[in-house]
Amino acid sequence: MAWMVSLGRWKRWVFTSLPYLAGPRILELGHGPGHLQAALAGKGFYIAGLDASRQMGKQAYRCIKREKFQPRLVRASAPTLPFATQSFDQVVATFPTEYILQKDTLASIQRLLRPGGMLVLIPFAWITGRGFLDRFAAWLFNVTGEAPAWDARWLQPLIQAGFNVSTQLQDLGDSQVMVILAQKL
Repeated sequence: MAWMVSLGRWKRWVFTSLPYLAGPRILELGHGPGHLQAALAGKGFYIAGLDASRQMGKQAYRCIKREKFQPRLVRASAPTLPFATQSFDQVVATFPTEYILQKDTLASIQRLLRPGGMLVLIPFAWITGRGFLDRFAAWLFNVTGEAPAWDARWLQPLIQAGFNVSTQLQDLGDSQVMVILAQKL
């Protein structure tokens, strides 16, 4: 479904997080089908993933094993992250739902990150291409109310949780991706 909605760009949008992830220990929240897990393992990082969906866990496991890496996947919800305190250098979440901004989730992320650690969020992407399908998809998102609405209010919960926050808009030519960087102080 994500592939269809993004006109085949979903994986590329998820991979816009890669330049911001330097490891060596990374946790992905909402790991989905495992593409980012496999890519990060391929860079030699220790990567763990968490997702509440049993189906995504199975799909990610197969994806990671197919790439010849050891899956480290946990089925759980983000507010109760079952990892040791200060056990990760970075936490990444691509296209998360609002759970990511809940106080208990942000407190758990703060607990898991080492001092100076970074939460890398990819909350939104917009199709900006000028082709017929691109324009149609953008129109359809606007008409149905599904177009991502970027608003600085996304940053307030992160700031209140004690993160130093910055944003970057990545232009991919036919789309744009919002990146939020939240560093633990």
